[in-house]
Amino acid sequence: MEEQNKHHAALLFNLVMMFHSAAMQQMGKLKNPMTNAIERDMEQARLSIDMLDMLQAKTAGNLSEDESKFIGHVISELKLNFVDEVNKDKQKAAESATAGETPAEGGTGESAPENRTAE
Repeated sequence: MEEQNKHHAALLFNLVMMFHSAAMQQMGKLKNPMTNAIERDMEQARLSIDMLDMLQAKTAGNLSEDESKFIGHVISELKLNFVDEVNKDKQKAAESATAGETPAEGGTGESAPENRTAE
């Protein structure tokens, strides 16, 4: 049973890291390894973060303390990066408006993904 728990912990770690990497790529923080280009899709980044929020909510009470801390840390890091990117978009839009230009596409005007757990 102990071996199975270790295996499940490793699988959980890998799953969380897959969503972390995807979200970082979607926010334009990492290059897409397939295209070797920076690509940005804030809606997809939001979805990746929301998937981790859901995973955290659905596994609540079933994770070890270390697993719970790990997933919480990853979600916090991603949300901070998401807010940073949204703020950059707002700043670029404000600078464009000040310069008399139309705002560049890609600005989302979105807020950070929320923790949507049912209570």
